[in-house]
Parts: sequence; C-alpha cells; structure tokens
Amino acid sequence: MVSWQARAVIAKYWVTRRKQVFADPGKLRESAESHQAEGVQVPDWVHRRFDVVESDVLGHRCYTLHPHEPENSQHILYLHGGAYVHQVEQAHWRFLDRLIDATGSVVTVPIYPLAPAHTYDETLAMIWETYQRILGDLPAEDQIIMGDSAGGGLTLFVAQRIKHHDRPQPRRLVLFAPWLDLTTTDPGIAEREPHDPFLSGPGLREAARLYTDGLDLRDPRVSPLFGDLSGLAPISVFTGTRDVLLTDSRRLRDSIRTTGADLDYEEYPGMFHGWIMQSLPEARHATDRVSALVGD
Repeated sequence: MVSWQARAVIAKYWVTRRKQVFADPGKLRESAESHQAEGVQVPDWVHRRFDVVESDVLGHRCYTLHPHEPENSQHILYLHGGAYVHQVEQAHWRFLDRLIDATGSVVTVPIYPLAPAHTYDETLAMIWETYQRILGDLPAEDQIIMGDSAGGGLTLFVAQRIKHHDRPQPRRLVLFAPWLDLTTTDPGIAEREPHDPFLSGPGLREAARLYTDGLDLRDPRVSPLFGDLSGLAPISVFTGTRDVLLTDSRRLRDSIRTTGADLDYEEYPGMFHGWIMQSLPEARHATDRVSALVGD
C-alpha cells in the first residue's frame, strides 16, 4: 500500500506541474542555468546539528558532516542527484540528517561542477579526486559510496574506477533510483512516462546532451551500465515503480545477478523519483534498511 503522505506528494506534483521542467528541453535549460554551485549554502540548521568541515577539491567545495557523537568509523561519500544540471537541494540535507542519525557515520558531500557551465570531464575528475582524498586512505570496510539519481551513476563510476586501479572495493555501494544509461532510450521509459509525476524523457536527454558535450552517450564513464559490472562491492538499489528510471535499476539488477555479485534490490510500489528524500513512511523504511545494510 502507498501511504497517504506519498499519495499527497504525488498529487501535489501533478497539480503544480512539477514535471514540466523535464518535459520541455527549453525549460530544462532555463532551470539548469539557475542551479550553479556558486549558490549552494549549507543550511544553518545543518551547522547546528553537525560539525561541518569545508574543503576545496580542484577548485570546488566539499562539505563533511561529523555527528557530534559518531557511532562508528565509517565514512559515507554521498553523491547528490539532479540530472547533472541541478544542485544539491534542501531535501538532500534533510535526508542526510536522517541518514546520519540512522547510521552514526560521517558523511561527505562534494558540490561538484554542473552542466552547462561544466561538462562530464570536470565533474568526473572532481568526484574521483574527492574519493581519493576523503576515502582513499581509509580501510575498505569503512568506505561507503552512495548516491541518488545522477549521483547513483557517479557512485557506480567511482566503483568501476576503483576496480580499474586494482584497489579494494568499498564496504558497500548504495544507489537510490540511479540514472545509469544516459541514452535514455529504453522502451520502459516511455511506458512509465504517464505515471511519473516528476521526470520525463525529453528533459533527461537534454540534460545528458549538456553534460556530455558530444561524448558517446554509451561511454561507461557517463553510462556505467555499459561498463564492467563484475568484481564490484556489494550493491544495494532502492527504486520506485512510478519512476521512469526504474528501467535502469532493473537492467542493473539483471546484469549484476549474472555476475553472481552481492546485490540487495528493493522496489517500492507506487513510489516516484526522489521519494527517498521526502518525509514519508516509505522513505523512513528505506533509510532503516540502509542503516541495517551499512552496519551489517
């Protein structure tokens, strides 16, 4: 059953036409122009809740949130979503608040460069450098890499890069509704389009065009679903059945299972893109599941 709170959010999205940004490539471009990193500020309440340390990575900011009383030695690298054109949002900070409460772990959030002002090569360079500086010297069992939507794709990119360099894999990868194939041409997307109150294929494809700047969209650096999925850390995937990107999660599930790797895959009926960030019973359940998986 879908909670009444989730049904209310879905209804609000339809009424306020939240989907129009992704339904119209022109509106997507306008929205992208207003979401550059320079405008990001850590909310005051986050500073009160945690010890916040700011650092610079290749000219871009990183924020590390330390709980006042950490419960373990684990460090989560959190890679936010936003289709590579939208910056970290208030909902992300609220989710990270719940995540730290649930896990007792330190969390680092890189404010990575976005399209159209920047392209994939700058973004990936900053993300990889952040991993090396923040998590690279920690024991593998203390490393967690996690991300939603585009951040889920970046999470898989980092894991594949770690494997390429013959380094130990992190303890776990956690992907929330990941965007893993930037071609965005799978037939499942069109089938789910009428039911998704938030995302739409045309805007996603425009965001991919801006981000990749002419690169082949099947390049594994930007579409890790086409990369080598063997030998990666245990993976947890959380997704919803209203999400047009559900097809990416299912394809990842099917591919990972052929490798015999450790996979925890959970579909939440009726959930939409970004539901994990909302204050919903389903989101609280998923956060508890993440806490159990990270801590096991």
